[in-house]
Amino acid sequence: MTKVAQKFSCLAACLLVFGCAGLGPGFEEPTVGLSSFRLLPAEGMAPRFEIGLHIVNPNRTPLKLEGIVYSLTLAGQKVVTGATSDLPEVPAYGEGDVTLTATTDLLRSIRLLASLLNQPQSVVTYALDAKLDIGSLRPRIHLQEKGEISLEDGTR
Repeated sequence: MTKVAQKFSCLAACLLVFGCAGLGPGFEEPTVGLSSFRLLPAEGMAPRFEIGLHIVNPNRTPLKLEGIVYSLTLAGQKVVTGATSDLPEVPAYGEGDVTLTATTDLLRSIRLLASLLNQPQSVVTYALDAKLDIGSLRPRIHLQEKGEISLEDGTR
């Protein structure tokens, strides 16, 4: 191996080691929980929902959220899918809230409405699946939450 190749190999190995050290062996996965889920007044025929997520960052560095992809299933029917990159930075050893406003598409809304009209209910089951991207070198954080939403007062 030539001296240039040896120096290049040594430099590459150092970059790899120091680059991986930046991942932080003490990195703890942030906690994400559903803080609110409510039905909003409709604009047109499609129902809208406000989905609140509460994020706790147990690390000594701020958490820059790159994006979130989410889906919502109501009464066994996937009615909402969406994504956003307009997210706040969660401070080190801090907490932050993310509010998503989701609108269903017209066909899915009609199917859900027909189902609810055929079988009237005072509560509807929901399942929220969200994936938070906290950077290219970190794994995504998955949140799966299930519960019921009241059709009488519009809150979880």
